[in-house]
Amino acid sequence: MNDESIALDAVDRKMIDLLIEDGRRTLADIASKIGLSAPAAKRRLERLETTGVITGYTAKVDHAKLGRTIEAFTELRFGGRTKVGDIASVADGLPQVQAFYTTAGDPDALAHLRVRDVGELTRVIDLLRRSGRVTGTKTLMVLDTRE
Repeated sequence: MNDESIALDAVDRKMIDLLIEDGRRTLADIASKIGLSAPAAKRRLERLETTGVITGYTAKVDHAKLGRTIEAFTELRFGGRTKVGDIASVADGLPQVQAFYTTAGDPDALAHLRVRDVGELTRVIDLLRRSGRVTGTKTLMVLDTRE
């Protein structure tokens, strides 16, 4: 699928909002909330999946119960000759990196990290810097999250 925008109506958007809120909703529940039959809701859902509007479903996880009690964001700055397409490769193979964003301006990238302790955070930052292309980092530790 290309990056072209897909035409969505209010019913499609409501369906998406319902699934963002709870990806395990039944078709019957979705259909009742958007005013369609279950088969009509299923056709819309399949179209949203086929066109790439809905790219998958995921579970929300309590990271503290998995032992990853520290959440942080690390800003990364790269040397001026680093190609934008090469920036994200510094996070390859690091499962502690939950998401990696290449940005315009300063910083060049932002890494969302989840780690067990400060020692692991230090090791992950060192690994992000290992390429030699990273000229500087700044890490912000999360104190509280409201979703």
